[in-house]
Amino acid sequence: MDEYPYEVDIDVRLRDIDFMGHVNNATYATYLEQAREAYFRDVLGVSLTEVGTVLARLEIDYTRPIDADAAVTVALGVPELGTSSIPIEYEIRTNDEQAATAKTVQVLVDETTDSSKPLPEQWRERIDVTAD
Repeated sequence: MDEYPYEVDIDVRLRDIDFMGHVNNATYATYLEQAREAYFRDVLGVSLTEVGTVLARLEIDYTRPIDADAAVTVALGVPELGTSSIPIEYEIRTNDEQAATAKTVQVLVDETTDSSKPLPEQWRERIDVTAD
């Protein structure tokens, strides 16, 4: 994805750092989660804790380490919408350079049946699909 229409700055915490002075690779998934939560709140007007969604896919490609004192930004975009799913593509940046790219798929679930359900039309209207 060339364009990422949504960005959020992430604070690197002391507990994020590994013994080499870099952000631990597992922490990148937490940064994606923080960005996803902010996106749902800011764009869709809901919290991930308020709606029944599950993370169905997580893929991270690491490009460079993130140093303990680095500025971190997570940029994201939605390349397409499924019937009940929101695929999201990300770029994690450190000091304006790519540190990782990632993909997730968030699926809306009916909490009474534990099966997927269609995305609300209001969400479809608010999500800016950024297909290449």
